[in-house]
Amino acid sequence: MTLSFTLPQIQGNADGSWGPSTSTLPAQFKDIPYAPFSKSDKVTRIADWHDLPADATAGRQRQGQARRQGREAYGAAEGTVFGFVHDEDEKSFSLVDSGARANTRVKAPIRAGGRAIRGAALTRGTRGRGAGRGGFGGRGRGGARGGYGDWNKPQRTRDSSVTISPDWQVLEEVDFTRLAKLNLSVSDPEDIASYGTVQGYDRAFDRINTRNEKPLEILDRVRYNTSTSDDPVIAQLAEKKAARIFATDSILSVLMTAPRSVNSWDIIFERKGDELFLDKRESGPFDYITVNENASDPPVDSDDQSNINSAGSLSLEATYINQNFSSQVIQASSKAVTPKPNPFYSADVETEPLASTLYKYRKFDLSIEEDETFDLIVRTEADAYLGKKDTLITVKALNEFDPRAQGGSGKPLDWRKNLDTQKGAIVANEMKNNSAKLARWAVQSILVGAEYMKMGYITRANSKDAQRHTIVGVQSFKPTDFARQMNVSLTNGWGIVRTIADLLLKQPEGKYVLVKDPNSPQIKLYKVPDDAFDAGLEEETIGESQIDEE
Repeated sequence: MTLSFTLPQIQGNADGSWGPSTSTLPAQFKDIPYAPFSKSDKVTRIADWHDLPADATAGRQRQGQARRQGREAYGAAEGTVFGFVHDEDEKSFSLVDSGARANTRVKAPIRAGGRAIRGAALTRGTRGRGAGRGGFGGRGRGGARGGYGDWNKPQRTRDSSVTISPDWQVLEEVDFTRLAKLNLSVSDPEDIASYGTVQGYDRAFDRINTRNEKPLEILDRVRYNTSTSDDPVIAQLAEKKAARIFATDSILSVLMTAPRSVNSWDIIFERKGDELFLDKRESGPFDYITVNENASDPPVDSDDQSNINSAGSLSLEATYINQNFSSQVIQASSKAVTPKPNPFYSADVETEPLASTLYKYRKFDLSIEEDETFDLIVRTEADAYLGKKDTLITVKALNEFDPRAQGGSGKPLDWRKNLDTQKGAIVANEMKNNSAKLARWAVQSILVGAEYMKMGYITRANSKDAQRHTIVGVQSFKPTDFARQMNVSLTNGWGIVRTIADLLLKQPEGKYVLVKDPNSPQIKLYKVPDDAFDAGLEEETIGESQIDEE
C-alpha cells in the first residue's frame, strides 16, 4: 500500500498583505475595515491546515459553526465599534461620545468673616474676601462613574483653595500613594498646659431619638479658631525652644489624613530659625466644614445665592450646625472648670459668653534615633467633660439636607424614618461620603485624649429651609475604635507629618505653602515670598476703603 500526501488548498492573499483578499471577499463585507488583532485574543496556532474548506464562503460557514461550539474567534475580543447591522433593530447601534466635554468650574465657597466664630443665624449668599479662592467645590475629574445615564455628564474642575501665583516656586510634588506608605510610631504625649473653660455634658441628649426629637437652638457663644502663629501660648513656648514644630489640631489632622482629601486645602509653613510653624489662612478651608466631600456625586457650588444645596451653602450650614450643637449639649448647671483663663478672650472686645472649650497644649516626640530631639507641640481642643472632670469628650454633628438634591449620594435613608432601626447603615453611608471629615474628627479627638466622641444627627425641619434644624439622635463613639473602624492609621499620619517636616527643615528660612491639588490626588509644596499673603490683605483693605469713600 502506497501512502501519498496531497497538499491541501491554501487560501492565499493575491494582494500580498495580511488579512482577507479583496478579490475573494464577498461584496457585503468590502466596505467594513478589517480589525485583525486585539491584545486580549489568544492566538494558539500560527497556521491551521486542518479541515480548511474549499472556498472562502464555506470557510466562513465552518468558522461560524466553530464559534457557536465554543471556539474563540480571532479578533472576537475587538470592540463593538462595527456592531451596527443595517437591516436589524437599531438596538445593535453603539454610540461613541467623541465630543469634547465641557468643564463646569466650581466657584469659591460662601465665607463668613471674623476670627471668633459664633453660632449666629445662617446667612446665605455672603462671600467674604479671604486670600485665595474657595476649596469647598465638588469632586473633580468626575469622581466615581455613575449609571448608564451618566455617559455625557460633564467633568468637574475644582478651583485651588489658594490662588497659585506665577512667582511661586514648586519644590516638591508628592502623590497620595507615596504618602500612604509612610509610618512612624509615636508614644503617648506630654501635657504642657491647659487653658480655657470647660463644662459638663448634658446626658439628656443621649435619650433623643426620632420619636423624641429636639429643635436645634441658636446660641451666641464665642469659639476661637486662632492660627498657630497668632497663639500667645505657642509664642511663649517657641521663645523657650520647647519644641521644633508647632501646630493646632485642626491643621495637623488635615495633614495626617491627607490621602483621604478630595477638596483642595492649603497649609502655610513658616521656617523661623530651627523652628517650624504650621498656619492657616484667615477664612480659609480650615474655618469651615465640608459636606459629602467623598461622595461619588458630591455637591457643587453655584452663583445662585438662593441655592441652599450648593457646596458653599452646605459647608456654611454644617459649620453653623456644629457650633450651635456643641454649645446646646452643655449642662448649664454643671461646674465650670478653668485651669487657666482663655488666652484669646478679651472682655473689652467680646460681649457674648464663651463656648465651653478646653485648650490642651501637648508635646509629641517624633524622633527616630535615640539621641535625636524632634518634638512637636500641638494645641488640642475638647468641648466638654462627661461625669468626672478629667473625662473629656469632643462634640460633633452630622447634618442631613435634601436627599433629592445633587450630592445626596443616590437614595440615602431618611433619618427620621430609619435612624432608630438602621443607624449602622446610616453611619456606614456617612463614613463613605464624609471619609475625610470624619477621619479628621477622629484624629482630633485622639490628639486631645478624649474618652468619647458625641456625634449628633441633625436634619432640617423642612428640606427646603436651611435655617431651622432638628436633633434626631446622638451617638457615642470611642475615638480609637472609630478610627479603627474607618481604617484611619495614626502611624501613617505621624509618618506624613515627620516626612513633610524633614522636607521643610532642609529648606532655608522663609515661608512655604503646601497645597492639595484641586483635581489630582497629590500635594504640592511651594516656596512663596514672605509677604505673599500680606500683600493681598493690603490690597483688599485699600479696595474696601475706596468703596467706603465712594
